[in-house]
Amino acid sequence: MRDENYRSTLAAAARELSGARRVLAITGAGISADSGLPTYRGISGLYESADTDDGVPIEVALSGAMMQRNPAVCWKYIAQIERGCRGAKPNAAHEVLVRWQQRFQLTVLTQNVDGLHRVAGQNDLIEIHSTVHDLYCTGCETESRVQDYAALTIPPVCPACGCGVRPRVVLFGEALPQRAIERLEQVLEEGVDAVLSIGTTSVFPYISAPVVQAARRKMLTIEINPGETEVSAAVRYRLRERAAVVLPDLDRLLIQTND
Repeated sequence: MRDENYRSTLAAAARELSGARRVLAITGAGISADSGLPTYRGISGLYESADTDDGVPIEVALSGAMMQRNPAVCWKYIAQIERGCRGAKPNAAHEVLVRWQQRFQLTVLTQNVDGLHRVAGQNDLIEIHSTVHDLYCTGCETESRVQDYAALTIPPVCPACGCGVRPRVVLFGEALPQRAIERLEQVLEEGVDAVLSIGTTSVFPYISAPVVQAARRKMLTIEINPGETEVSAAVRYRLRERAAVVLPDLDRLLIQTND
């Protein structure tokens, strides 16, 4: 049984959300926690220490510069992230967002590289950091998609030209994919009625800005996160629980509202 504050906040958020038409949901690692994936500072233990086994911070090991200078080091940690994602399935939170495609004009902006939103069936999906599953050759630009890295030689080489292969995932120090930025800008320009922040600490400006701007415009803003984040003070409703708990609860109340 949830406490009274949770239940009252949930009910108020559901009442307002039921009147929304266009919704932007921004997701981070917390939405995948109930699929068995650790959150940002715990992916395969990579982020728990100041330095990696190679004596450099993870932000250096997983950087675009390292991929160019020493791809073996960069790939070592990319492969660890992929192993942390391997075999994971979408959970109840992902499934609710897929169902909401029938209820709202819904766009999901995710920072996650695990690909679980895509697997779940999310259509209007902005993978702002791309995924570990999409690979391309740095020479001939041949593209491929892999479910897991088990069959890959790390670091992999292109069978067509022999050049290095890398994932589409955005590494530290690299630019965000232009197509993803343009799609997000389009969604914001067209306007939304509600912005949900789900399982993200919102440390990146491009993640926090849509929430903060919506709050300033007195639009509906909801945060779903057990902890304090960069946008907690700005949102109208805070639901301090896991996404796999809150989203099904919200969904049930929305269904009751329509009955």
